[in-house]
Formats: sequence, structure tokens, C-alpha cells
Amino acid sequence: MDNIVDSLSNAYQEFVAAAANILEAKESCSAQKTLATDAALENFKQKWELFRVACDQAEEFVESVKQRIGSECLVDEATGSVVGKSGVGIGIGPAATTGLPAISAVRLEQMSKTVRWLVLELQHGSSGSSAGSAAHSHTPGAPFDARFSEDSAQ
Repeated sequence: MDNIVDSLSNAYQEFVAAAANILEAKESCSAQKTLATDAALENFKQKWELFRVACDQAEEFVESVKQRIGSECLVDEATGSVVGKSGVGIGIGPAATTGLPAISAVRLEQMSKTVRWLVLELQHGSSGSSAGSAAHSHTPGAPFDARFSEDSAQ
């Protein structure tokens, strides 16, 4: 994480310095377009692109951490390993309070991967009309996903 922050900070400083160079080049040339201003503008464009890349990398990192934290919380809740508010009673969680059976972490991860795969497929449009026909062809007694035998029991 420190590398990402340092990279973002350095890219920002270089971007600001490039902007300052443009202003200095224009000021020294009495606002006439010269080779110096062209070079400063080209350098500014390069630093802008590098700054954008650093921002994108930082955003990707933040999103991956958010997903990881969310997944860990979901696994903790689903498996019933959440500690109660008083800090006492490990194993007290939604499974104990709602009467629903706890889900194994492996099972939850399999379901999570399936959902992510389906979301990506829908986002990329690769499922197209097959997603609509698959939704309509699903019968109440048929399993949603044959890889998970528990789905047919639901």
C-alpha cells in the first residue's frame, strides 16, 4: 500500500511541476507559442497520463481491499464466527440468532465466485439473449447451478 501511495504522490508532484513549467514557459515567451512551450505542453500531457495511471492503480487497490473486507465479513457472518457485541460468545452470529444453519466457508466462496462470474458475464454482454432465456427456462424444482448440489434443495 505504501508503494501505491508513494507512486500516486510522486505522479501528482510531477504533474504539478509540469503545469508550473508550462506557465513559466509561456511567461518567458510573452505568451507566444515557441518550442519551449510546445515541449512543456508535451511534458504536461505525459505527466497527466502518468498521474491518471497512478490514480487508476490506487483506485483498483482500494476496490480490491473493499471486496476482500466485504468477503471476509460475509464469510464470518455466514459461518457464524462473528463475535457478539459484548465480545463474548464466539460462534454467535446470524446463524444462531435467525435460526438459519451456518454455511461452510468453502460453500460460500463457491457461491460467491459463481455470482461474480455471472456478474462479469452480464457486464461484458457475452451472455446476451442466453441470460434471458436461461432465466425463463429455470423451473422451480431444477437446480440453479449444477455444480452445487445444495441449490436443488432450496
